[in-house]
Amino acid sequence: MAHDDRGAAAGRGDAMSGYAGTRARSDVWIPLALVLLTVVPLVSGTLRLVEIAGGPVVMPDNPRVDASPAPVVVHVAGAAVYAVIGAFQFSRRVRRTHIGWHRRAGRVLVVAGLLVAGSGLWMTLFYSGAPGGTLLWSVRLLVASAMGASIVLGFAAIRRREIAVHRAWMMRAYALGLGAGTQVFTQGVGQALFGTGELSTAISVSAGWAVNVAIAEWLIRRRR
Repeated sequence: MAHDDRGAAAGRGDAMSGYAGTRARSDVWIPLALVLLTVVPLVSGTLRLVEIAGGPVVMPDNPRVDASPAPVVVHVAGAAVYAVIGAFQFSRRVRRTHIGWHRRAGRVLVVAGLLVAGSGLWMTLFYSGAPGGTLLWSVRLLVASAMGASIVLGFAAIRRREIAVHRAWMMRAYALGLGAGTQVFTQGVGQALFGTGELSTAISVSAGWAVNVAIAEWLIRRRR
């Protein structure tokens, strides 16, 4: 009987060790994967900022940006901070062993995320003639509003010490904020299959946000 108990304990120890190893690996690859997802949008955004600052013009001409560059500067800078710092909030090790950093970074992310949502909303309302027509205009309006609302709800939840609710809302906000990364793939597929028309652009861009939100909701329900 004692031998069986020792064997069972050893089995449980091996299982716990394997589980801990899996969690340790996820603490590394999840933030890394999220940062890699943002590389293309961050590079293109940086090139646009260089162009606005008077540097060489390497991006496609955009009269809307030329006429009113300030929202683009706010949007790109805020998105860079939000995407990169936000990726490391998904590390369980960072959240648990660097609590002070997690909280300070969270405050920075609230500000950066609201700047991203607010500038996105401004550009949707006041930049005319954007690709995608009325359908994509409506989706952009919904996404920017939903991202801002999710951040506010997540911040309110942590003030009430409702950690699970806070985490869920912040995951939704981050999923929406990271839409540009996924749109690199959905637009590529959409253009290859259906061309570059207004409807194709609207659907392929919207699909990037839809994929991210679906993954976030699956993760939220899986944790519950």
